[in-house]
Amino acid sequence: MLERIPTQEELVVLLGSDVYEVWQKICDFVNENYDMNSQWNNGGKGGLYEYKFRKSSKTLCTLYAKEKSFGFMVIYGKNEREKFETERQNFSDNIQSLYDKAQTYHDGKWIMVNVLDDNPLEDIKNMLKIKKKSNKK
Repeated sequence: MLERIPTQEELVVLLGSDVYEVWQKICDFVNENYDMNSQWNNGGKGGLYEYKFRKSSKTLCTLYAKEKSFGFMVIYGKNEREKFETERQNFSDNIQSLYDKAQTYHDGKWIMVNVLDDNPLEDIKNMLKIKKKSNKK
């Protein structure tokens, strides 16, 4: 856990205002559709900061703040991979390629999307819907 959480202003400077807007839209989507806790950590290899959405021991997704971009990571288990395979034609070629190239570990397929602009926003929302159905009314 981070000793000091970055301010909104610090994130805007780090990500850039356009990329920060996409970051915020993803956070808003998660908060509107899922009952999740969020946690800031050191970003490690993924970026300067890590912002994770999780409930109990289950992680929905993780955002990695970097200079002028951020990484969006979701881990698909067997059932989610089957859902993605069924719906893959609904995703952009870029997301399909990232999915195909993603490493599969014992706990699932780790898919990382590097976000430079709002192009992957709808794909990311749909990836989250595959990971977990909305649990907010």
